[in-house]
Amino acid sequence: MIEHYVDSASTFSGDIDNVILVILASVGFWFILAEVVFFWLILKFRAKPGVKAQYISGEKPHEKKWVTIPHYATLVFDVAIIIMAIKVWHDVKINLPEPDSTVRVIAQQWAWTFVHPGPDNKLDTPDDIQMVDELHVQENKTYHFELTSRDVLHSFSVPVFRLKQDAIPGRIIKGWFKATQTGQYDIQCTEICGIGHGIMPARIIIENEAQHRVWNTTNAPKLAEVAPTTPPTSAGGMP
Repeated sequence: MIEHYVDSASTFSGDIDNVILVILASVGFWFILAEVVFFWLILKFRAKPGVKAQYISGEKPHEKKWVTIPHYATLVFDVAIIIMAIKVWHDVKINLPEPDSTVRVIAQQWAWTFVHPGPDNKLDTPDDIQMVDELHVQENKTYHFELTSRDVLHSFSVPVFRLKQDAIPGRIIKGWFKATQTGQYDIQCTEICGIGHGIMPARIIIENEAQHRVWNTTNAPKLAEVAPTTPPTSAGGMP
């Protein structure tokens, strides 16, 4: 249902959608039931000529059941939601799978800097690719991200991944994602970070293997190869 409004483009986005739908269904069920009972009671016990109103303290067992039965039933729903949510939280936030690659995400007022590994697939090497407001990743490839902030609190949000992680100055926070479909999608800052908060969007470009290889090769810094030099020699062969 949710993917009809926001694309689902990561391996765990469907699990998060399911938790949201279970919460919606549970809350919706109790809301509708409560409203039905509420209006039924209004109609049943409405004022009638010649009928004196009663004062009910709610202490008798047959009166308490209107509170205790829904209370315990709601607790059952709550426990089910908590168990489901903890499992998804563990899979997304705690149990990081082995990465195929790692990217660095740096937030600042009011832009995103993304550091991609170059053709050697390693960060902090001369062929790293640094881009502002544009993150390139490959479809069906597991990425770890290293998230930090240069100034204030920000929040790294990729709606199609159902991913949101706060960026905290002085800390490097690790997370992961695995994109499941190609395309260009929004990246947002979802933490009020100053007057320019509303103009801090970025894009994530998800490419297939061939497209990503071309992008990686094209944008990697060209490292000049310096040929070894030898001292000049005289005609007699002596330096």
